[in-house]
Amino acid sequence: MNLSVNIAGVTWKNPVTVASGTFGSGAEYSEFVDLNRLGAVTTKGVANVPWPGNPTPRVAEVYGGMLNAVGLQNPGIELFCKRDISFLKQYDTKIIVNVCGHSTEEYVEVVKRLQDEPIDMMEINISCPNVKEGGIAFGTDPKAVEAITAEVKKYAKQPIIMKLSPNVTDITEMARAAEAGGADALSLINTITGMKIDIDRRKFVLANKTGGMSGPAIHPVAVRMVYQTAQAVHIPIIGMGGIMTAADAIEMLLAGATAVSVGTANFVDPHTSEKIVEGIEAYMMKYGVEDINELVGAVHA
Repeated sequence: MNLSVNIAGVTWKNPVTVASGTFGSGAEYSEFVDLNRLGAVTTKGVANVPWPGNPTPRVAEVYGGMLNAVGLQNPGIELFCKRDISFLKQYDTKIIVNVCGHSTEEYVEVVKRLQDEPIDMMEINISCPNVKEGGIAFGTDPKAVEAITAEVKKYAKQPIIMKLSPNVTDITEMARAAEAGGADALSLINTITGMKIDIDRRKFVLANKTGGMSGPAIHPVAVRMVYQTAQAVHIPIIGMGGIMTAADAIEMLLAGATAVSVGTANFVDPHTSEKIVEGIEAYMMKYGVEDINELVGAVHA
């Protein structure tokens, strides 16, 4: 039985990774999860310099998930390279570094710094606010998506995954723009913008007012967007958004994702990613599927 998948020339032993920002850079979860069991570990977003993140409170539980406005707090690329990459190299898993920035120059600085590091792929978080365009997220304008993808690709030695925002009218327009810019793969969806109000205090629960909603409530939206994107592009997709169980992960594969990423579920049960690998294996045995790739895009009317 073959569980391995190939994404942009990189072979993962199975199609399961973890969503950026929900797993630290692996060390925090290593006492709960055997990182060797995962196809890849996707790190928390890293920028050219340390980011303090947003003021607190910045996390809130909501129906069917959670809101977060952490603001990509991170230690900066220098400390990350020294501490986190060397930690992950101990394990038999692929390393995907999530990259964030406020301008194209900031993204490029991180990508250049990672050129000769022993990592396998980079995931570019284009849901960051573009300071030069008045704070509008890079990922909501197809021209900006294509431009930043092309610029990053000039300097990247590793394959580039562009992480798409769902906060757009047409996800396929953004997917095609990333593909046109030279993206090697796509990951989707990032969080959906939400808000929670404390009715007793009549105040916003998050200091930032709005936050990114994740968790099981957004899963059907994510499945729909992965399916639409798979029809629109010719590059591999990593599907994410409310994956809590192996069934959720398999649904993503059937919709057209080559791999899946587990996010909010890690906070509920740190063993979720391993359980999903086991659940996929059990499903394949149950239905006599010899190769995981037979499931990719295999939904039919």
